[in-house]
Amino acid sequence: QVQLVESGGGLVQPGGSLRLSCATSGFTFSTYAMSWYRQAPGKQREFVARITSTFRRTTYADSVKGRFTISRDNAKNTAYLQMNTLKPEDTAVYYCAAPEAGYWGKGTLVNVSS
Repeated sequence: QVQLVESGGGLVQPGGSLRLSCATSGFTFSTYAMSWYRQAPGKQREFVARITSTFRRTTYADSVKGRFTISRDNAKNTAYLQMNTLKPEDTAVYYCAAPEAGYWGKGTLVNVSS
């Protein structure tokens, strides 16, 4: 049974940091690129970041470039998203995914507010 479980979300003040984790099981994590997406209230889901499987090449949305860092630990079957200098417009439900396989987590809420 494939599972992707996000954690680490919560309430943070503008300028603060959070680290999201995505613990996976039930598939060969090391062979898939992993991505983070987000969906803000009333908006469509949007791409945030991606990391490839073997060479760990990363890609970011322009809106988070320089502030967010995606990483992965293939030994732990876990992906991460380090988020720094958070802004109110980063408020959203963040989803972990292996999109090429069609695997998605259920999301974790990040609320950036003073």
